Amino acid sequence: MTVTQQQIATIRNAGSDASAILRAAAIALEGELAILSSFGAESALLLALVADIDPSLPVLFLETGMHFPETLDYRRDLARTLGLTNVRDIHPPEKELEQRDPQSQLWAFDPDACCQLRKVEPLDLATLPFPALVTGRKRSQAVTRHRMEIVEPDGEGRIKINPLADWTAEEIDAEMTRRNLPRHPLAEKGYPSIGCEPCTRPVGDHDDPRAGRWAGQNKVECGIHKPA
Repeated sequence: MTVTQQQIATIRNAGSDASAILRAAAIALEGELAILSSFGAESALLLALVADIDPSLPVLFLETGMHFPETLDYRRDLARTLGLTNVRDIHPPEKELEQRDPQSQLWAFDPDACCQLRKVEPLDLATLPFPALVTGRKRSQAVTRHRMEIVEPDGEGRIKINPLADWTAEEIDAEMTRRNLPRHPLAEKGYPSIGCEPCTRPVGDHDDPRAGRWAGQNKVECGIHKPA
């Protein structure tokens, strides 16, 4: 199953409005589209747009087994608030965890391997039926995302769609306020980007929003997204 050039053109021709992009993608890629969400600090906006268009669209959440309890509560409560009916928790296989990270300490000495085990490989399997994946990434989030396009290739015949690519943090905050969307409970505690608990720290007011991810390590992405 691959995405055709005609389908890509349809999405690109929708313009830059996030809702229009999502609607065009949902129509052009019916049954082939999934939403990837971390249920993080800014996730509510993309998920609200999805709920406006089709609350039954598949939403994939990587349940790594290492999330903050607040994230798991937020995932449950936000899905209920928005009326999302098809949120899927994607787990790493228990057998692989037992073999490769029996003490759940892999993150401490090889974070790349931990992300590979708990995120990259499970997502690769979960997305086999979905050649198109919608993400909430923004160019403003990190230097590794400055050149990201709204529609980008993601391997042979596959694409990622980033409808919020050109939104700033201020614009997202304003729209979340306008819509009265629930906030992640850690966002007001200095966590603008929220990943797994062992590898996420609060950041200062003037730091890169993702500076708290893998703080002190030479790592800025988990591996499920390649730098654009």
